[in-house]
Amino acid sequence: MFGRFHPLFTQTGVLFGLAGLATVVASCARELPVEPRRIAISPQLVPSNDNFGGATAIAGLPFVDNVDITDATLETGETPPFCAFGNATGRTVWYSFTPSQTGWVSATINAGFNTVVAVDTGSSLTSLIPVVCRSVFGGTSTFQALGGTTYYFQVDGMFGGAGALEFRLEAIPPPPNDDFANATPISALPYSNTVDLTAASREAGEPTPSCFFSSSGRTAWYSFTPVESRSISGSVVNAAFSTVVAVYTGTSVDHLTEVSCRAFGGLVTFRAEAGTTYYFQVDGLFGQAGPLEFRLDVTPLPVANFSFFPFDPSVFDVVQFFDQSFDPGGVGFQVEQWSFGDGTTGTGGFPTHQYAADGDYTVRLAVTTFDGRTASTSQTVHVRTHDVAITKFSVPNAASAGQTRRIVVGISSKRYSETVNVQLLKSVPGGYQSVGSLTQSVPVRPGGRTTDFAFSYTFTADDARVGKVTFKASAGIFGARDALPADNEAIAPPTTVNDGTP
Repeated sequence: MFGRFHPLFTQTGVLFGLAGLATVVASCARELPVEPRRIAISPQLVPSNDNFGGATAIAGLPFVDNVDITDATLETGETPPFCAFGNATGRTVWYSFTPSQTGWVSATINAGFNTVVAVDTGSSLTSLIPVVCRSVFGGTSTFQALGGTTYYFQVDGMFGGAGALEFRLEAIPPPPNDDFANATPISALPYSNTVDLTAASREAGEPTPSCFFSSSGRTAWYSFTPVESRSISGSVVNAAFSTVVAVYTGTSVDHLTEVSCRAFGGLVTFRAEAGTTYYFQVDGLFGQAGPLEFRLDVTPLPVANFSFFPFDPSVFDVVQFFDQSFDPGGVGFQVEQWSFGDGTTGTGGFPTHQYAADGDYTVRLAVTTFDGRTASTSQTVHVRTHDVAITKFSVPNAASAGQTRRIVVGISSKRYSETVNVQLLKSVPGGYQSVGSLTQSVPVRPGGRTTDFAFSYTFTADDARVGKVTFKASAGIFGARDALPADNEAIAPPTTVNDGTP
């Protein structure tokens, strides 16, 4: 079959024969068509608002849009959001919004990765002016949008993150009690209410709290008319910014009289008279605003307390008293009245008193706050005059080295039986050295008699080399303070010491 040219290939190919084996190369341009190889290539899904010029226009609020920024890009001349601090992914999409009237708006992003949103104004990509910026490093995406101004929102990932996200732009309404005329009425105490001051404003004629110069001017109002006269306290808690609360009376926003004011989260406390309507103005400081909780409650009673020094006084001591009372209402104390328990009285925060005789005295302190709240407390002051004295000190006039002699210290107690310790010391070059100590009971003895503390001392060759020894005694009371310690020490006349040779 392959020994010669086959008629089949005479026009379509060439036949090669070799030892009965033929290789055929055929041109199949017409007879055997070949399908071209197809390679699947996914097209880039670049968001339609990838560039500033294609920013999605937001017609009204609230607005929600879902977008995937995986294939988004950073166009030529585009600057990453400044609050990303160089950590933006560089895959941005854009939105634009032109409000018809001035109001507060908030932009938020929900995504499974870290994001950043910057808000700018301007007419072109290269002339944008930052308004606010929010990222994982902080900042805010809430701002006051001016009517007729176009705002551009640049949305990006951070730290290389990208994917599907949800962008939201919402209007923040002012609180319902933004104006004085719409003050929220408080019917009973205790009262608590949460309000967001972000979109609050200051109306014409509204007063500025006197206790701080830099309020934000975003106020909310409350009113309360007590049915009984008593002290009440208003406060702001759970706020992430500094606040101020002012209290007024009056009939209109431009005819108010301030009653009290407190800034930086303290209690504003005052005495509210029954039947009088009080208005509470709540504001932020330093331009700050946001959610907060306003509380109004009956003011707690003060807590009376005091201390004194010395804590173990004698009749010779002038006792110093210290008022340590606390007012949880923060008003402070107008009056401090003292009764010292011996028929005498005193006033003020730091009075002094001296007792004429030993005894147990009940001291009472009564305090009154500036708004009329009262409290009292009492303590027992134990006056004890402990007094022992060294009234005798017997030492030998002369002694020899190696000789043991008796040394006696006589102690007297004038008022109480005491447990007394006596230390005996001897002179050495440069000071004194301990010889020994004795402890025993010292009763009160009539006629000035003493209780003797007897020591034995053996004189040494060192004493003989010096030629003399001076003894010193010191007495102390166990468990008490000696009222007159000056007579608790005594130094005896020197004892002459020789070496014992004739």
